[in-house]
Order: sequence, then C-alpha cells, then structure tokens
Amino acid sequence: MSDSSIVTLNWFGWALLSAFFAALTAIFAKVGVAQINADLATLIRTGLIFLLLCLYVTATRQWSNPLTLPAHSWLFLGLSGLATGASWLCYFRALQLGTAAQVAPIDKFSLVLVVIFAVLFLGERPSLREWLGIALIASGVMVLALKEP
Repeated sequence: MSDSSIVTLNWFGWALLSAFFAALTAIFAKVGVAQINADLATLIRTGLIFLLLCLYVTATRQWSNPLTLPAHSWLFLGLSGLATGASWLCYFRALQLGTAAQVAPIDKFSLVLVVIFAVLFLGERPSLREWLGIALIASGVMVLALKEP
C-alpha cells in the first residue's frame, strides 16, 4: 500500500496537521514535565511514540523488513533519529525551565535553520518571497525572545 492511498491530504494539509499536533505537544509536555525529570519525560514520550507507530504501521499494512532497506537510508534515518532525540531532550528541559509561550517560538527558529541547511546541503534555492517569509519568522522569534527592560 502506498503512502498516498492512506489518506488523501496534500503536503499542505499534512503540514497543518503537523503544526496542530506540535502545538498540542508543547501544551501537553509542559503539563507533563511539571513534576518529573525532563529526561524521564522524554523517554516516556518516545516509548509511547514507538508503540503507536508500531501499531499504525502494522494496521495500515506498511510493514516491510527493515534489514532490506538501503544503507544510505539507515544512515540518514539514524542521524535524523539522533537529532530528534537531542531536540526532544532540549525541548523538554526548556519547557521545564520556561513557559510554553517562551519555548515554542524559540523552538520554531528551526524553520529558519531548515531553510539555511536546505540551501547549504540540499541545493535548494528559495525565492525572494520565501526569503522574506523566513526573515519575518526570524524577526518574530527575536521579538518574542527579547525581554522588555
């Protein structure tokens, strides 16, 4: 079964859902780390994600033997997993120390970094309009990050 036959949303619909669930993640995580260690909270969250994805991949019949995947895929999915884990550890620690309204906008500075990394490493070439949007996001992050005197 191909990915496109699961649900017929385009990239924009999936991206909106991603933003929605990321927003819920910040709120739920802030409440969840209130009385426990942030690293333990990250472990619990990761375990739940693992179980949910195992059920989902099995239920949608997308399972295939991971040992048959190309080494290139393993390498970059492994690196992505390490980066995700590091990001989550930092995110939960930041949520434990700051407010969700402080942490989430700074975390979204990743949008700016993604574009810069995509230009440097993937050869992508954003248009002038796209660079303007990225500059506005960066400016917004700075406005939210800087405290009033």
